[in-house]
Amino acid sequence: MTERRLQEVRRRLSELRLHAIVVTSLPNVRYLTGFTGSHATCVITGSNQFFFSDGRYREQALQEVQGFRVVISSGSLFEAMHKKRVLNRNERVGIESQHLSVSGFDALHKLFSKTKLVPTLSLVEEIAAVKDNHEIEAIKTAVAVSDKVFARVVKIVRDGVRESDVASEITYLHRSFGADADAFEPIVASGVRGALPHARASHKAIRSGEMVTLDFGCRVLGYHSDLTRTISVGKPSAEMKKVYDVVREAQQKAIASARGGMRAKSLDSVARKHIVARGYGKHFTHSLGHGLGHEIHELPRLSRLSKDVLKEYNVVTIEPGIYIPGVGGVRIEDDVVIRNGSCEVLTKSPKDLLIV
Repeated sequence: MTERRLQEVRRRLSELRLHAIVVTSLPNVRYLTGFTGSHATCVITGSNQFFFSDGRYREQALQEVQGFRVVISSGSLFEAMHKKRVLNRNERVGIESQHLSVSGFDALHKLFSKTKLVPTLSLVEEIAAVKDNHEIEAIKTAVAVSDKVFARVVKIVRDGVRESDVASEITYLHRSFGADADAFEPIVASGVRGALPHARASHKAIRSGEMVTLDFGCRVLGYHSDLTRTISVGKPSAEMKKVYDVVREAQQKAIASARGGMRAKSLDSVARKHIVARGYGKHFTHSLGHGLGHEIHELPRLSRLSKDVLKEYNVVTIEPGIYIPGVGGVRIEDDVVIRNGSCEVLTKSPKDLLIV
């Protein structure tokens, strides 16, 4: 697995006429090396690969890092790179322009003043967006945990329960069912707060007649799930029932259309056109979805502005939503894998409107 990823990195380096790349993004370091700690960088050249960390991670690096020469430094990792002479003068060396800080760039440039530092954009991320079978199975494991959590947590959603209590239960259940952690802070938004796409769970009590949006995910073996369902506590209003049906129909259309080779913005358009036709276009205020894997938000981006093209073995979310200020909101989200010319839904939680 490591060798295949290294081959892809070197292929991209050759295309960009680069002699090496300095990888500073921790998720990208983990993707390439297997290291799960909080301080590391790695360098890949045309014929060698080096991993750098500090003394806290000596044993962990020896256990986790595969296929890289491990260098443990007592000081700056960039200084350790300089001492090991892993970069040569007059070479073109890629840096991760989205991740390397200004101070980091200045330090690197000072140490390697005779080296041409070339900004790269999403070099490792584009490779990581195409998953292998091992990665898909890891994502499926995380998805299965979140599906189990949804089946349990809906049993406590009722009149009088606070949003924060539901969020706490989600976190507890994720750990109980074997997850390493939440993928992000769980979103629990009831009633008019459902009009906030990224509402934090508050101490507001859920009331009968309100819709409740539950958006959560977990991390297992370094890979993430991301699930959203909107349920109703008691009978919903006629308007919110209509909104729910529109969102579900839009999502179904997008899932049916998704395939490799399709432009990501075209898939966004499938769901968006349906929502616009039903009169709610101005209330669909975010993109259709995003890639999913080592990070909760990866390539490709499924938005109106995206230039990405869906590829076989992309794992993405499909999550249309409608948010009406002062009334409420609905979002439905599934995790899917693009392969075999179609779209396989990984999440199994039911999508018919659940009334509790």
